[in-house]
Amino acid sequence: MDGSARMWISEIPSLDPDAREVILDLDQTSADPAERMACMLLNRGHEGEAGVFYLLPEDLSARYERTGNRLTVSLLARRDVLAQDLVSRPAALRAHLDRLPRDPLHDGRVVLVRRETVTDFVPAERDGFQQPVVLIDHSLEDGDGPVALTELLSLSERHEAGVVVVAAPKAARA
Repeated sequence: MDGSARMWISEIPSLDPDAREVILDLDQTSADPAERMACMLLNRGHEGEAGVFYLLPEDLSARYERTGNRLTVSLLARRDVLAQDLVSRPAALRAHLDRLPRDPLHDGRVVLVRRETVTDFVPAERDGFQQPVVLIDHSLEDGDGPVALTELLSLSERHEAGVVVVAAPKAARA
C-alpha cells in the first residue's frame, strides 16, 4: 500500500479546529510487523498527573525530512525498548526486530514507519522540537484496506480509535 494514502496534513476538530496537523494512520491489525510494533508502543504511556499518560520521545518519536516538495515522516523507536516490550509477544514479531532498518542518525534507534506526501506544508519549530505528529490508531474490522481521513476522525470521535501526539525533536547527528 502507498504510505502517502495514510498520511495527511489537516485539521482535527477535536484537538484544535484552527491548526493544521500532520496525521498518520496506524492499523493495529496491519500485516506489517513494524506498524504493529508502533501500535504496541502506543500503550507504553508514563503517568503524569492522575489518569493522564504521556508517551516519552525516548520510547517513540517522529522525524520530519523534506526533499523538494515531498515531506517524509518517520516513526522511530529505541531498539532496546522494543526488545524489552517484545519479550512477551509472538516469536514471529520478535524476529522481525532484527530486520528493521537502523536510524541513520542514531545507531540505537530503528525506523518503524515511514510515510511521505507531496505538500508545501512546513512543520513549525519551537524549543528544539518540530511540530508533533498526530497518530490515529485503530483496528480495521473489515480488512478492506486504507481508511479515509474522514472515517479516521469519525472513529476517533466515537472513541473507536486512539489519538496520540508524538514528539518530533530536531534531527541531530549522533
